[in-house]
Amino acid sequence: MARVVITGGAGFIGSHLCQSFLERGDEVICMDNFLTGSRENVTPFALHKRFTLIDHNVTRFIGIEGPVDMVLHFASPASPVDYLELPIPTLKVGSLGTHNALGLAKAKSALFLLASTSEVYGDPLVKPQREDYWGNVNPVGPRGVYDEAKRFAEAMTMAYHRYHGLNTRIVRVFNTYGPRMRMKDGRVVPNFITQALKGEGLTVYGKGTQTRSFLYINDLVRGIHRMVECDYHLPVNLGNPHEITVLDFAKKVLGLTGSKSSIVYKPLPEDDPQVRQPDISRARELLGWEPQVQMEEGLAKTVHYFSQRLRG
Repeated sequence: MARVVITGGAGFIGSHLCQSFLERGDEVICMDNFLTGSRENVTPFALHKRFTLIDHNVTRFIGIEGPVDMVLHFASPASPVDYLELPIPTLKVGSLGTHNALGLAKAKSALFLLASTSEVYGDPLVKPQREDYWGNVNPVGPRGVYDEAKRFAEAMTMAYHRYHGLNTRIVRVFNTYGPRMRMKDGRVVPNFITQALKGEGLTVYGKGTQTRSFLYINDLVRGIHRMVECDYHLPVNLGNPHEITVLDFAKKVLGLTGSKSSIVYKPLPEDDPQVRQPDISRARELLGWEPQVQMEEGLAKTVHYFSQRLRG
């Protein structure tokens, strides 16, 4: 049985990780300050005897009594709405928070896994994006606070690995969706599903020709478990290599929900990526991993979750 600390554990991805490690038989210490996370996300397992919830801001020193085997750093605002509303906390959790989480892992001689992001590639000029692509990021644009926070976090993680010999992992997470996403998250999946279920117009920015690739949460969690078990320290993309235009995705959501909503076009936000498609060759080779959940199946489960939330 491992003792696992998960920062941002009450968030969308973090809560699914907490649940999966509990199901695996591990002890889980979930740390969250509920800036964007929710206590409701951990309610299904909050009373589990091997689960501990700590209300803490990881930009401050992290102290945990007793041994720790793994530190998984998932704390961060992670949507375009968050970047605009919480730019400084986003930068601080990526810098100070990462430093503190690494410090905990070093003090406990624990494995450290950083949740990085496809946003480190910015608005990429190549596709698909391989891990050795350095990206095309605007450091002073509104999205730059998240992009650069994660790029710094990767650099800090590698510095701890090289200088302190810390056992580290870096996963670059591409667009992931599923139950427990926030309804007002601001990202395309919750936006479209909520708007469709409410009978509101689906907001498409620009002409909708920009592409995204969507990974269901269960596939991501499976990839993270494989990454923990793999002795590899450089970044690994975890995402769905099958891209779809935002407009086609909007039509798919309308079809799945049976909604009569229209599509409403609005101006493209600054620095909005035009392509987002991972090259997952490294994940296939090292982890034996690739997505298994088809979009129709994953979306159906996500639509069911949001419809229940809307009904209260």
